[in-house]
Amino acid sequence: MGNTLQKIQEHELADESQPFCCKICMERMLLPSTKFKNQNLCVHPFCIDCITRYISVKLVDNVVEIPCPFPTCNQFLDPIGCRNLVDSELFDKWSEKLCEYSVLGLTRCYCPNRNCSALILDECGGVATRSKCPNCKRLFCFQCKLPWHAGFQCEESGTLRDKNDVAFGKLAERKKWQRCPNCRSFVQLSDGCRYITCRCRANFCYNCGMRVDRPHGRWCACDSHLITFNRFLSIFLIYVLIFLVFLILSKAFRPYIQKEIIPKHD
Repeated sequence: MGNTLQKIQEHELADESQPFCCKICMERMLLPSTKFKNQNLCVHPFCIDCITRYISVKLVDNVVEIPCPFPTCNQFLDPIGCRNLVDSELFDKWSEKLCEYSVLGLTRCYCPNRNCSALILDECGGVATRSKCPNCKRLFCFQCKLPWHAGFQCEESGTLRDKNDVAFGKLAERKKWQRCPNCRSFVQLSDGCRYITCRCRANFCYNCGMRVDRPHGRWCACDSHLITFNRFLSIFLIYVLIFLVFLILSKAFRPYIQKEIIPKHD
């Protein structure tokens, strides 16, 4: 086995020291140092000058995965092995295109800031809304791809033109005001029951904003755990009260019970 590996290595070294014919320009190259090596993905002989021009043309044409120039080869050129063959600007463009190509199946968008336009990936499973660009640090909405519209829905953000509307939206977000799900009016709860009846007669939960048909007969799902706990506590208190009543009645009737049980002596 050791002899076989040694023979293979010797054969490879002998090939590297031999002149070769470039399969692009078809010229015979006497210097082995001018031979391009595709990180051993394939062994088709190309001179460095030809493969450099080939890569540059493909990058200008926005080809992301550059195939081997040999007609019957199914391998692609290794970007790391080609790093020193092209100028830094072209290589940076190639790297950027490769990154974009690798995330084609992911939800993504570009920063709406015209001075940034950085590529941003959704890491929240498609539910991302208020987001911050990691490049320019500005807030934007991942759903409608617009600058962050505090206090307003995505369908309303396109009509925001007045700076006062934007300022009011930020104030509503900071104060945690809720909006009626029917008429979209802002509502502020100072105290009292969190089940709100809007002036449009719609009932909703101030905690989560969901519409509730009967505010005093039903509860919202956002606090179902609290309702369950309150029910358990109520049942527990009822049993405690029954037990206390039983103890009080037992003490009150104990003398009469003892008189009937203890026999009289002559």
